[in-house]
Amino acid sequence: MTNQKPSLMLVDGMALLFRAFYATAVTGQFMINSKGIPTNGIHGFVKHMFTAVSTFKPTHLAVCWDMGSKTFRTELFPDYKGNRGEAPVELIPQFDLVKEVVESFDIPNIGLAGFEADDCIGTIANHAKEEAHVSILTGDQDILQLLDDRISVILMKKGYGNYLVHTPQTFKEEKGITPRQMVDLKALMGDTSDNYPGVKGIGEKTALKLLQEFEHVEGIISNLDKLSKSQKIKIEQDLDMLHLSRKLAEIKCDVPVNCSLESASLKIEKEKAENKLMELELRGLGRLFPQVEAHIS
Repeated sequence: MTNQKPSLMLVDGMALLFRAFYATAVTGQFMINSKGIPTNGIHGFVKHMFTAVSTFKPTHLAVCWDMGSKTFRTELFPDYKGNRGEAPVELIPQFDLVKEVVESFDIPNIGLAGFEADDCIGTIANHAKEEAHVSILTGDQDILQLLDDRISVILMKKGYGNYLVHTPQTFKEEKGITPRQMVDLKALMGDTSDNYPGVKGIGEKTALKLLQEFEHVEGIISNLDKLSKSQKIKIEQDLDMLHLSRKLAEIKCDVPVNCSLESASLKIEKEKAENKLMELELRGLGRLFPQVEAHIS
């Protein structure tokens, strides 16, 4: 029997938790347990994670988290993500509890103050790809910039078990640019969800056309005279914001976090995990474990 290369799935914890929370919160189904603690987000998180595990069968798993709203990006640009409101009161207690649940599965929780989960994912993915196939489970398209021949991205679609799997090839077919050029794309067009403007008046269509012709932001700037008068004026007026937006858009892959493959080996102790779920009165999730255990040694 040949030794197959291990496969590491990196989970964007907040993406799963928020998706799970809002899917049920809209109808007021917060699943409040006998201690008065809402658990709907945790329940959906576990279901999302293990549905993906049973679909893609990774041998190793780790979950990355945002550690508060203040990061190096908010220092560079105080309005970064400034359009987002406070977390709903029913979600707040679930932030810490979901990590306790992940810990009970013996799955590493990874996060670092001052950085986003994306930065931790990028750093670990780039280290791990030398010895494992890496996949990233998220609902956030920003992470597509990390795609390469050894890193794929699994984008969650509506519902459970619906995915769009991206590779560098599928990304190129869809956008007409390489994954790395996505940083320059966002630098030009900005990002309304992260609340930074890019270059005013330049949308996705124009940005893609410029990148296909001039490759990156530096290439565009050094060829300003070849642009239309309107494009040239817009870029010259917003040059500082263009450079700043690029810094905000780029996922850092040199964050001081690590996750050894050994520590991320998917080995769930059923009793320990079920005890934690019982403590929170999360019923019916244990049935997902056997699907996980079927492919763990």
